[in-house]
Amino acid sequence: MTQLWKNQAFSISHADDSPPVGQGLRAFFEYRDLGIKDATQGKFGAHVIRAVPGMESPGAWHSHDLEFQMVYVTKGWVVFEYEGQGEHTLRAGSCVLQPPGIRHREVRHSDDMELIEITAPAQFDTRDEPAP
Repeated sequence: MTQLWKNQAFSISHADDSPPVGQGLRAFFEYRDLGIKDATQGKFGAHVIRAVPGMESPGAWHSHDLEFQMVYVTKGWVVFEYEGQGEHTLRAGSCVLQPPGIRHREVRHSDDMELIEITAPAQFDTRDEPAP
């Protein structure tokens, strides 16, 4: 049985033990699960998301049904557009808190783009949205 501390298990994720996979929300990204979902019984999720070189975003507007979503860019750059906020270029070291339900879209990214995404809960619904 897994030992829990305040409903969380101890968890470590090493890059060489959990390579990125193509299955995820967007086909133009690869996702590496950091093990937070299982360790927190689904309350939180964390992924490293990398661009698939040569693939582009269709720029579709969408929103997420969640309580918390934070993105921190570790490499390259990505342009997001947010409802009421306009376009923003995030580069290595940039961090954005995307409020629950905000309509947004990924406009473009560098082939070497890599970011960390933290969400609550780990699994959430995504809806296609009209442009604001």
